[in-house]
Amino acid sequence: MLRRDFLVAAGAAGLASAAPLAPSTVLYGDRSVTLSNLRPDPKGALWVRKADLPRINDFQIKPEGACRADMCIPISKDMTHGDFFNLTAFAKKVRESVVVDSTSRVWSFGEIPAVRGSFLNSRIAPDISVPDRKGRVVSLTDFRGKKVLLFTWASW
Repeated sequence: MLRRDFLVAAGAAGLASAAPLAPSTVLYGDRSVTLSNLRPDPKGALWVRKADLPRINDFQIKPEGACRADMCIPISKDMTHGDFFNLTAFAKKVRESVVVDSTSRVWSFGEIPAVRGSFLNSRIAPDISVPDRKGRVVSLTDFRGKKVLLFTWASW
């Protein structure tokens, strides 16, 4: 086989292995994002386009790392490849829990501990408003400075 023919054949094989994957769904917080342009990974990692990252979790890739609002997390060069970003490796770096159903191609990412840290440190619960037994709307802030025990229940 001539060198030129070998390079053409090897290049075609490389393109075939880099074919786009079937669409996958990424769950993050209250978001559900369907992605169709993913980078294949033999180890099962989720490589998403850098341009899709803000839709997934509000992060953007910048020279200083993966940034969200005023927080930037340094990332290593092996977490990026061209236009793609290894979301699974990033989740591992920030100690974020990940659950994947490879059959259904669904990825679920938990909350990033560094993001929720200010809530845990301040011990201030987010404000919620619910109707009481008489139908009046009551907000959690109405009880500021008092101890509150909040019960929740769901039928599912």
